[in-house]
Order: sequence, then structure tokens, then C-alpha cells
Amino acid sequence: MSRYVVQAGWSSVPHISQQDIDDMAKSISPHQLDARMNGNPSLGAGAIYPVPEEEFLCEPFQIPGWFPRVYGLDVGWKKTAAIWLAHDRDTDIVYAYSEHYRGQAEAPIHAKAIRLRGDWIPGVIDTAARGRSQTDGKSLWRLYEDEGLILNKANKAVEAGLMEVLDRLSTGRLKIFSTLQHTLGEIRLYRRDEKGRIVKENDHLMDALRYAVMKLSAATTRPAQQAINSYAPGDPTAGY
Repeated sequence: MSRYVVQAGWSSVPHISQQDIDDMAKSISPHQLDARMNGNPSLGAGAIYPVPEEEFLCEPFQIPGWFPRVYGLDVGWKKTAAIWLAHDRDTDIVYAYSEHYRGQAEAPIHAKAIRLRGDWIPGVIDTAARGRSQTDGKSLWRLYEDEGLILNKANKAVEAGLMEVLDRLSTGRLKIFSTLQHTLGEIRLYRRDEKGRIVKENDHLMDALRYAVMKLSAATTRPAQQAINSYAPGDPTAGY
């Protein structure tokens, strides 16, 4: 028995007017739009950031010293992740230029890797995330502060954060270096289930990205007294 698949969406149906399509598009979540419009299969109820990669990927470049920087940090034993952002305030474009992605290591090991990218760069962390109690969160905060990290509390408005990241990706105001392979891997799998809930798997960098984007006000530039050629791990342009 032969089989075939017909893939179609609103854009393929001639009897639906453009006005009807525009009205229906306003009534659904952004993560469902591509599936409804073009009939493209989606992950669960849809990718959370349904933006073509070519629209936000960029080749690495040397980050200018006047761009303020901040990083988001998501802590866990199985995986601890951090992502660094640089903000061009003249154009309001944010560049994700470096990532830390490692599991099953103690806090001092993660902290050292983070400090090497610039111990003056502030971080944003939600110590109450991933089921931690208030006591555990405070202990975690103190542990990382004792390791020399400058930390800020994350904005806990999850849906607002997702919309802010999606808006920046969609409008070209958030670019991601093509070298950040762990980040790209998570974006490709970041999705909602059939009930519209975020699938909490392999999303550490996605949480860290949201924390940092929502706290761009904490970003700062390198202190004038620090040497411009201070050590950083790996390639300073590629960011890894």
C-alpha cells in the first residue's frame, strides 16, 4: 500500500482571505504560528523560539570594549550553564558571545571558568529555580559569591522573559555567535508539550539566556583600571 503526506496550512488554502489569516494569527501563541500558517511539523505544541537560525546567527567578532556585558547563570549538579551577552546600546543589539556548559563539578570549578571570562562582569542567577528550597538557594548564592562572582537576582517572570527573548530574536536585536554550539543545540529542542507547558529538559542555557536578557540593566563595561589584555580562556573572538 502506497502512502503520501499532504502538508498544508492557512497560507495554502485559497478560500481563506488574508484578513481572516491575520485575525486567526492574533488568537494563537507565537510558537504555534509556523505550524498553523505553513503546516510545518512542530516540537510538541511548538518550538518556543520559531525563528530561522539564519536570522540570528552571526560570525564571531572581537567585542568592542565599550559594549556593556552581563551573563546568565543556571546552576545544577547534572549541568551548570552560563551564557555571556554584550549589549550595543547604540543599536540595541545584544550579542551572545560565550558559553560555559559543564556537569558534575563543584562550585569553585564553575566559578573559576566564569571569572576567567572577566571577573568584573556581573551575573544573573535564580537560586530558587529547579526545585531548590529558600535555604538551599541562599546557601548557593553565598557559595558563588564567596568564589568572587558578582551576582544579581533574576527576574522570575518566565513568560515575560520568553517573549522578550523571542521579540529580540524576531527583530534582529539578539544575535548568537555561531560558535555557541550548546546554545544552538538547546534552542533547536526548546519546546512546549501538548498542553503548552515548557518541556524542562536540556534547557539550562535557555534559562540562563532569559535571565541575562531580562537583566540587561545590570550589564557593565570593563573598569578603566583593568588591563585591556587581561587573560581570558580560549579564543577571545570566538568566545570559547
